[in-house]
Amino acid sequence: MLSLILAAIFFVAIHLGIAGTRLRDRAVAVLGGKGYQAAFSVASIAGLAWLALAYRGAPYLPSWGLLLWWKPVAVALMLPATLLVVIGLTTPSPTAVAQEALLAQPATGILRVTRHPFLIGTGIWALVHLIGNGDAASLVLFGSLTLVAFAGTLSIDAKRRRGAGAAWERFAAETSILPFAAIAQGRNRFCPGEIGAKRWLAGLVVYALLLGAHGPVIGISPFP
Repeated sequence: MLSLILAAIFFVAIHLGIAGTRLRDRAVAVLGGKGYQAAFSVASIAGLAWLALAYRGAPYLPSWGLLLWWKPVAVALMLPATLLVVIGLTTPSPTAVAQEALLAQPATGILRVTRHPFLIGTGIWALVHLIGNGDAASLVLFGSLTLVAFAGTLSIDAKRRRGAGAAWERFAAETSILPFAAIAQGRNRFCPGEIGAKRWLAGLVVYALLLGAHGPVIGISPFP
């Protein structure tokens, strides 16, 4: 369990203690943009691998236990989570690495729903598993992933605000972190057709594959 806790601390630290902060700005000044991106990518991959290996080796210490009643809720929540992750990954965004130039364009597609679709989807996924598993190791693993995903939206916003100024403020004014918040406030509108049929289909296919493979691969059926 100690290894898992240390891995979680490392993963949270590099994402919230460096990325998006002024420490990142200093690192970029020393390493250069590409050098920093390479170093951060290696550290992130190493952190994820450490988390996965430590989680596999951690003892099972139940907290509230496996919640069977949560399974249908989890299946339902995983649909928007998967759609946000898949569509977010395939949609050009000014919040993505080295894509600041896209701030000159209006927010379209999934960015109308949230300017951080990948992180919000990942955060929902992690939170769903944190609640459903109910053991100490899952609390550490999925808790750290939930924290990094949701707090990462604020970190990226702060980084873009420092670097892009007025261009970022315009983009932020017509979008939101919380899904559909800007739309509900009348600052934007939902245009599902802009997302594209291929992205919708890809998200649904990935969702179906995750449901079908969860039992055989993970060993726990997602269904009640």
